[in-house]
Amino acid sequence: MSSSALAHELILGRYRALRPLGSGGMGHVWLARDEKTGLDVALKMVAREGKAGARAEREARAAAALRHPRCQRVFSLSRDTSHVYIAYEYIPGRTMREAMQAGELDDRGAVEVACQLLDALGHAHSRGIIHRDVKPANVLLAENTTIDARLLDFGLAQMAEFDTLTAVGDVPGTLAYVSPERLRGDNATAAADIWAVGVMLWESLAGRHPFRDSGTAETTRRIRSGAPPLEDMRPDLPEALRVAIGRALDLSPERRPDAKSLADELRNLPRRRKGHAAAPKSVRPSAAIDLAPAALASRAAPAALAALWTGWITATLPFYPASWPAGIAAAAAALAFLRPRAGLATALGIALFPLANISLGLALAYAFVALGWLALFWRSPKFGLAFAVGPVLATVGLLPLAPILVQTVPGRARKAYTTAMAVLVAAAVAGFRHGTLPFTDQPAPLGLGIAGSDRPGAVASAIWQFLTVHPTLITEAVVLAGAAMALPLVRRKGPWPAVFYGAALLAATTLLAPTSTVIPLVVAAWISAAALTLERLRTPSPLH
Repeated sequence: MSSSALAHELILGRYRALRPLGSGGMGHVWLARDEKTGLDVALKMVAREGKAGARAEREARAAAALRHPRCQRVFSLSRDTSHVYIAYEYIPGRTMREAMQAGELDDRGAVEVACQLLDALGHAHSRGIIHRDVKPANVLLAENTTIDARLLDFGLAQMAEFDTLTAVGDVPGTLAYVSPERLRGDNATAAADIWAVGVMLWESLAGRHPFRDSGTAETTRRIRSGAPPLEDMRPDLPEALRVAIGRALDLSPERRPDAKSLADELRNLPRRRKGHAAAPKSVRPSAAIDLAPAALASRAAPAALAALWTGWITATLPFYPASWPAGIAAAAAALAFLRPRAGLATALGIALFPLANISLGLALAYAFVALGWLALFWRSPKFGLAFAVGPVLATVGLLPLAPILVQTVPGRARKAYTTAMAVLVAAAVAGFRHGTLPFTDQPAPLGLGIAGSDRPGAVASAIWQFLTVHPTLITEAVVLAGAAMALPLVRRKGPWPAVFYGAALLAATTLLAPTSTVIPLVVAAWISAAALTLERLRTPSPLH
């Protein structure tokens, strides 16, 4: 049936199609008005031929068997000669996938969504229904001031009283969320749905999928190998939360918790101190500020870095009036505290005018790098200014400690980029201050011959020529970036790997860059080893 026909005819003599809501392999979904009741419904239309029609009827039977506020209600199942029609309650909102892609789901919201999904799954499992296709696209987040999730699409549901529609060897569901036992050909159990919730929670907290790859074979291999430690991506998360997710992603389905147990475990994570108001559980993390001490501390650090960075830029580079730096730094800190993404964009952009005052080409080249950096940290803006620790450490000769200080940055690649950027920014700051270049006893050049240049290419060429004349900077940046990537593994081992890390760091920085000043490297290596050893000795072994 064409869209124009749908818009002018009553479907089944009852439903008036208003606008399309979506489409997929199973059919089309329209917002429709039920002329008998006056209610707006989400009307799913599926062709009757083949498996699609049978699965649609199974979906309706499964949904009709559920009576839970976290499961989308089904009003009716109808048929004509060509289609199966399912009328669902219409709930304005967006899918969890859309919210994740837009960066609108914060950590607290992701955990709350998982808890609500587990409530829905617990209800379904108690009635012998296994969803088998739990994924972000099948979770609806209603338009509300609080988290209000619905589990959708029971089209692949397995019900105890019905035979499966799946052929031998088929694995129904979306591969990236399919459990390892189902890849082996085992029947789906409630544990498979728990696995999918664990994958979704890992993905929403880490900012990337633990298994998905461009190739099916590699994705399958990763699933069978198990999820990477969430600590590598988010070492700042509470250990109890990481342990709970790890239990949901246990390769053995028998060891995974049931839906109710996991929901209780997530809801009973360490709470705020008494006396601190609870922030609304908003889908948009910017809607409220979490007043828990740990949450405030996590915002205070980026705010301090924003103040440090913008204060230095405005005070050192000629452009802004002498009375402005303190005010700009305070405003940048407040913005970074309240709206981390806007704060990061502002802190990065504040340098454009002073750099354009020196060279338009330099400003354009910087803008290109800043936009790339903003894109890299768009999903985790609180960590976007971590590179600013570089100039601070360089002033006291401890720049090799940068890999340790950037460990809260999510993702090994971002840790490496941040560390390398810290080294390069420290060198740039030394140049503007006419100080000594990091890792050397050489004074920074007074200029690179780029003043007044309008061409970004010429500026980039001059900077590259400077780096080739001072290869120690590139070498140390690469070595320390590698150290930042290796540290998560070292932190999970015993104290001896920490000592080895310190020795390896010292050896790499001195052997690969023999012109480096040795004393700061030795001090930093020993401080690194001592800090890692103390951390390991004071941290209890993680639960498995």
